[in-house]
Amino acid sequence: MISIIVPAHNESENLKKLVPLLQSMIKNSDHEVLIALSSKNTDASVSLLKNLNTNFILCTKQGRACQMNEAVARAKGSILVFLHADVIPPKTFISDIEKTITQGFEAGFFSYRFDTDSFFLKINASFTSKDGIFTGGGDQCLFIKKEQFYKIGAFDENQVLMEDFEFFGRMKKQNIRYKIIKNDLIVSARKYTQNSYLKVNLSNLLLIVLFKFGFSPNKLKYLHNKLLRTSY
Repeated sequence: MISIIVPAHNESENLKKLVPLLQSMIKNSDHEVLIALSSKNTDASVSLLKNLNTNFILCTKQGRACQMNEAVARAKGSILVFLHADVIPPKTFISDIEKTITQGFEAGFFSYRFDTDSFFLKINASFTSKDGIFTGGGDQCLFIKKEQFYKIGAFDENQVLMEDFEFFGRMKKQNIRYKIIKNDLIVSARKYTQNSYLKVNLSNLLLIVLFKFGFSPNKLKYLHNKLLRTSY
């Protein structure tokens, strides 16, 4: 059984598109969708999810790491899938995950492309099909066996920004077998439209380098908020 976990904070417009799509993908199966709303969510997400008859959690804290951990504790599936609210999965999303696990991998990610025809963003997206410095980012949609998730130690809730990269680092140290599926997710380019291509790329590179040099989570979050406009 697969549990698709979507952490969200004021994402009702994206959930309005994503949830029905996920529901159609898991129709006639035992799989589940679980939306983890932040404790400070203030938009119409609750009423929307009730109308869509979708499982959701009003989390006790805000922050993707906290929300995802809280959802995992409620999840029924043996395979956990962590999907951002502004990411649209491909049609073969479920079967891609099932096939990868059947092949003997314990975890995996997806390549992605942006919801724009920007030449420069196509270059960015091309790197997501290969292992590299940016592998493990949340937009790539981590999926992992629940037993391996707990073996690694869940998401570090002290990580208020880089929880995905920190978790991936522990995955690699414990030699978790993973695969990057070359079947593109569609990722929102809103961060680039709210800022600029050059600014986002330089900021991302700086934050990853500082993270690898051991800068504290709060300092990284402060710097991120100073450099970029973001909705989460």
